[in-house]
Amino acid sequence: MSAGARRFFAEYAWLGGHRAAELVLIATDAGVISEVSTGVDCPPDAVRLPGLVLPGLANAHSHAFHRALRGHSHRGGGSFWTWREDMYAVAGALDPERYYALARATYAEMALAGITCVGEFHYLHHDRDGARYGEANVMGEVLIAAAHDAGIRITLLDTCYLAGGFGRPLEGAQRRFGDGDVEGWAARAAGLTGAAHARVGAAIHSVRAVPADQLAAVATWARERGVPLHFHLSEQTAENDACLAAHGRTPTALLEDHGALGPRSCAVHATHLSPEDIGTLGGTRTTVCLCPSTERDLADGIGPARALASAGAPLALGSDSHAIIDGFEETRALELGERLARHSRGHFSAAELLSAATVAGHTCLGWPEAGQIAPGAPADLIAVGLDSVRLAGARPDTLLESVIFAAGAPDVAEVIVGGRTVVADGRHQLLPDVAGALAEAIAALEA
Repeated sequence: MSAGARRFFAEYAWLGGHRAAELVLIATDAGVISEVSTGVDCPPDAVRLPGLVLPGLANAHSHAFHRALRGHSHRGGGSFWTWREDMYAVAGALDPERYYALARATYAEMALAGITCVGEFHYLHHDRDGARYGEANVMGEVLIAAAHDAGIRITLLDTCYLAGGFGRPLEGAQRRFGDGDVEGWAARAAGLTGAAHARVGAAIHSVRAVPADQLAAVATWARERGVPLHFHLSEQTAENDACLAAHGRTPTALLEDHGALGPRSCAVHATHLSPEDIGTLGGTRTTVCLCPSTERDLADGIGPARALASAGAPLALGSDSHAIIDGFEETRALELGERLARHSRGHFSAAELLSAATVAGHTCLGWPEAGQIAPGAPADLIAVGLDSVRLAGARPDTLLESVIFAAGAPDVAEVIVGGRTVVADGRHQLLPDVAGALAEAIAALEA
């Protein structure tokens, strides 16, 4: 994934803070940033990057196979729970070859949108009847291969999924997700290995999918390895109600009881929280990954982003079910959701929002060195063109605000990952026809 020594020149680049720096030279070696200079002329050997240069974006929560559902589950209304049945149907159609094709194209779509690292919340482990494949981790391995071939980094969050609800067995397509018990999950997950572009973490699907007496074992597995631990949390009020009925505790309190919260942990969604839950997540420095486009699409609700951040919980962003893949849309939605809920503006600065999409996202995926343009960081850069109708009239003193609140995925002109060009002039260099690859992969599931 990395390249040799290269130099990149940006007329504007975000190096932290509330304004873009001007005339920035970024030197890289072996895929790592070695030097950053500002206020300099462009050397003849440097690659000019257009517009505003940012660190690559982190998509901290993805289910790659959900991409096949985009636009196919809206007719007739319904709820999260009816949408879930459509999702199970897609899960039932996948095999390793089809999953690789769909994931590679989905990750390439992410690259086109400026996403250079993805957290793949992976629970589709086994064959259609629930039996293990001959290679027990083949489905995880094809995701790691798909990210490599799409040119992005990945943290594979191998997910423990043991129950179909509180006190209910796995049924139908859910049988593909389970390992029998937490010991079976841990033994299989231990066989996964990372790569230069890939790291491995753990996940608890949700408190409804992992019995309470097995939560601590997953948390211990992650803690002993020093890897991220992610979990879906309070996406639906029905989940909260069922947890209270089963355990007399909210999902947040139950996870705290079993040692699952902390600085290496990430709660996904966290939409319906009590004030006590917010204080617990903030006090333990648990990251919260909001997925606004999915939370809108599934009518989940608006999460308490500002309250969580004020309590001490770092915020990250994900595209989850990929109703759209646009990191800028996810990022500005933190502020716009607060405006809708509170009827006022100015809850997050553009710099805070950009930090959520870069620094915090990478950190919760186990890449704490990434998400910044600084010596020692991976040379993961994106250039956002300023010449579209969306960004016409942008001014140097408010470039961050213009990009965060008006840019879209089509404005990403160049993407560099590990010092190597993955997207040039808005075209993916490893998979030239991403739209065609997506269409073919989705059609294969319907055959």
